[in-house]
Amino acid sequence: MEHQKHTSLKDMARILGVSIPTVSRALKDSPEISRELCARAKQLAREMNYRPNPFAMSLRKNTPRIIGVVVPEIVTHFFSSILSGIEDMAIANGYFVIIATSHELYEHEKRNIENLVNMRVEGIIACLSQETTDYRHFTTLSDINMPVVLFDRVCLPELFSTVVADGVQSAQKATQHLLDNGSRRIAFIGGANHLDIVKRRKHGYLEALRENKIPIERELVVCRKIDYEEGKIATETLLSLPEPPDAILAMNDTLAFAAMEVIKRHGLRIPQDVALIGYTDEQHANYVEPKLSAISHQTYLMGETACRLLIEQIRGDKTIKQVVIPTHLQIRESSVKK
Repeated sequence: MEHQKHTSLKDMARILGVSIPTVSRALKDSPEISRELCARAKQLAREMNYRPNPFAMSLRKNTPRIIGVVVPEIVTHFFSSILSGIEDMAIANGYFVIIATSHELYEHEKRNIENLVNMRVEGIIACLSQETTDYRHFTTLSDINMPVVLFDRVCLPELFSTVVADGVQSAQKATQHLLDNGSRRIAFIGGANHLDIVKRRKHGYLEALRENKIPIERELVVCRKIDYEEGKIATETLLSLPEPPDAILAMNDTLAFAAMEVIKRHGLRIPQDVALIGYTDEQHANYVEPKLSAISHQTYLMGETACRLLIEQIRGDKTIKQVVIPTHLQIRESSVKK
């Protein structure tokens, strides 16, 4: 059976030869409209099986008030916890949240942004996909004065408020911890180099090496993609070096767990042969063997903060704010060489 197209007020207005507002008023029996036109409009509505769009009607009445959120994915605890923070703050302020995922694809992200604008959301909170290097869909939002807050993976800080973790300090602290606990050849596994989040964490790692007068070796830095399989490839590359690393700092949980699998597959011990630190706020860090030392994010607070900044913008505060949320180095078993 062929899918039936929904009849719109625009379709009916065209057939009746009147404006859309006139059709709308005729269907409501407005005294401003002739009885004849009211009858014709109702008859046409029956014939064309017209149904009012409750969502469009609610938008015209300004309820519900809607915020759009674009995230790369929602399956990780990292993003689901941030979304909880966003949603709770939104609900407390009378807003409804629509969540769209880019699946780490630029075209999906761009389309999601366009769809949210067309749905007349009052503001947008977004985290960039790994593919995104062209920011024109965001500059367009600035051009139309759409309130926008970016979090975690961000761009154009001169145009938009941002909420990020302390990437430089946390990576520096993690690298220093590895050095203090007996590691000497520390490798870094990251995502694509164009991402702001990768630049910040890599910078912190390199700063710690410089401060300890440890020569920087390019082959110990592998930045490919934030993806489990890519993390495994990166770890294989490192372990196949003539002088493999004795520690790895992985810039997120996906890469850390990938590294852990490959290290074990090589018959190496963690942390005695290769110490490991990841970035995660997941409980999973406690469930693996050995328990994973990790930089822990305040993800819920990141979400709350991003939403609070957006609501302040919607209410008229045009100040651009860059908020850095502190992280915590949670030391477990994987990083302290005995």
